[in-house]
Amino acid sequence: MKLGIIIETNEPEKAWNAVRFGNTALKQRHEVKIFLMSAGVEIESIVHEKYNAKKQIDEFIQNNGIVFACGTCIKSRNQERSDVCPISTMTDCLEMVEWAEKVVTF
Repeated sequence: MKLGIIIETNEPEKAWNAVRFGNTALKQRHEVKIFLMSAGVEIESIVHEKYNAKKQIDEFIQNNGIVFACGTCIKSRNQERSDVCPISTMTDCLEMVEWAEKVVTF
C-alpha cells in the first residue's frame, strides 16, 4: 500500500508516534512518504528523553522513506533546508496525496 503521512506538530509524543507509524509501515513493505508542515518542520529538534522523534525520522530516512518539508514553514522559522527537511512545496504535498492510497495526519 502507498501511505502518505502529514505531520503538523512539534509535540514530542505525537511526532514520535507519527514517524514510528511510518517506520512500522516501511518494515511491512509499504511505500511511505512523509510531508512535514507547520510545526512539523521542527522535527529535527524534537529530541525528548522518552519520545525522540529525531531518532525516528533518521531511521525512516535510513529505511528509504521519503520526506518532504514545506519550504514556507521552514523559512518562517528561520530554518535552513536539510536532508531531513528538504525544501518542498504545496504542489509536492498535493502530489503525495494523489499518489497515496491512504493519507493520515498527525
